[in-house]
Amino acid sequence: MADWQRFNRLRAASTATGIAIDASRMGFDEAWLDSMRPAFDNAFAAMRELEAGAIANPDENRMVGHYWLRAPKRAPTAEIAREIESSVAAVKAFAASVHEGAVRPERAPRFTDVLAVGIGGSALGPQLVADALGHPARDRMRVHFVDNTDPDGIERTLAALGGKLDATLAIVTSKSGGTPETRNGMLAIADAYRRAGLDFARHAVAITMPGSQLDKHAAGWLARFPMFDWVGGRTSELSAVGLLPAALQGLDVDAMLAGAAAMDEATRIADALANPAALMAAAWFHAADGRGAKDMVVIPYKDRLALLARYLQQLVMESLGKREDLAGKVVEQGLAVYGNKGSTDQHAYVQQLRDGVANFFLVLVRVLEAGSDALEVEPGTTSGDYLHAFLLGTREAIGERSRASLTVTMRRVDAASLGALIALFERAVGLYASLVGINAYHQPGVEAGKKAAASILGLQSRLAAALDATPKTAAALAQAAGSADVETAFLLLEHLAANGRARMQPGTTPADALFATR
Repeated sequence: MADWQRFNRLRAASTATGIAIDASRMGFDEAWLDSMRPAFDNAFAAMRELEAGAIANPDENRMVGHYWLRAPKRAPTAEIAREIESSVAAVKAFAASVHEGAVRPERAPRFTDVLAVGIGGSALGPQLVADALGHPARDRMRVHFVDNTDPDGIERTLAALGGKLDATLAIVTSKSGGTPETRNGMLAIADAYRRAGLDFARHAVAITMPGSQLDKHAAGWLARFPMFDWVGGRTSELSAVGLLPAALQGLDVDAMLAGAAAMDEATRIADALANPAALMAAAWFHAADGRGAKDMVVIPYKDRLALLARYLQQLVMESLGKREDLAGKVVEQGLAVYGNKGSTDQHAYVQQLRDGVANFFLVLVRVLEAGSDALEVEPGTTSGDYLHAFLLGTREAIGERSRASLTVTMRRVDAASLGALIALFERAVGLYASLVGINAYHQPGVEAGKKAAASILGLQSRLAAALDATPKTAAALAQAAGSADVETAFLLLEHLAANGRARMQPGTTPADALFATR
């Protein structure tokens, strides 16, 4: 049930950003929040140390400084501050040169499209921003993304250019240059330029760490922009990683940075009731019992924020999904995130959220300004009114079943507010990580997956070498390849056969299947 007094007490607003957090329906009271004060004091202290330049990622012996990106004067050294300011200036100057035609492609009169190649944080943040702030009739350039090592997906993206490859600027983003998905995407699109009779180097820029494999490879390209070792991929949207494609699209990168900086100020307040990010982190902690016991379902009631849940999946789950705490104790922490957009989700899974298993809490994102909303679909009622009513209706329907919901209210979706929204969730993640005692800034599980993939590709090469004209079972070929993992060998051989690189005679079971050269 609605409680006006409770709503007033458990709502934190940032007037500078126009964003407010309503935790009144998250099931905790001020007494519980007061009991969390020592934990929050520690979290606030840890955040101050992080922003001051402490080694916050001991695994990699590096600082974590994404907050400095929008407030360079807070950087721990003058050199870092200059690097940030120089990077932003270089991004804006390059985008202006492209728009003016001073930087132009090999044959076409000017660049009209951008093809951004990256994975994870090098794609999810830029995709969110491009979709949230872009407009086909107003964008200076159209932005397309290659964000996987799927050849069919790459071909579809190239086809979407509609024969405009000669007027397309490619951005390759990789911190090390060795990330397989990005490297493969780069090789695929470079080959597409070659087949079109174009010099890829005259159409390409790189965003990478100075001295990396990609930095060396891109020495003859149009430009190179830096990635910093103290910025992780999932918090890199407000670095050149996100700012360059946004600036080329014609978006207001200065407003994004200013919005994030304003939210950073609002979330430095050492009072959980007055700090939007701290109140959000408290809500997550209470709802999920401080151990990820429930999923976070994110439903923004705005088409422009349809990619928000995908972006938050990486930011939240890669940051908080950790096996061990800071003391090395096995805790298996995490917070699962899923969602799409309202009111689509009301016709998809809100039925289960209301009446099914109560294994979640809901984050509703409410945008006050409807945008283009002149048409009344009923007397006195616009389609935007309907959208807002559906949000409030979902909030009420969920509340009737005593299921928790957190509401994030924004005035509008523009560059400043989106920058602020990104900063809000970044800060909430950092504070929550401190509350549960984990390191939010490393990702050992991701590295384990990369190592496993490399090992599997090695086995595939050995299996391919073991194939000959005589059909053999997966077990025999695995033995010839020096592996006891027959299951993985079968799966690899099946893949090779499906792609014309082996011949397969199916059996009644996988054990009976035979493989040979084509």
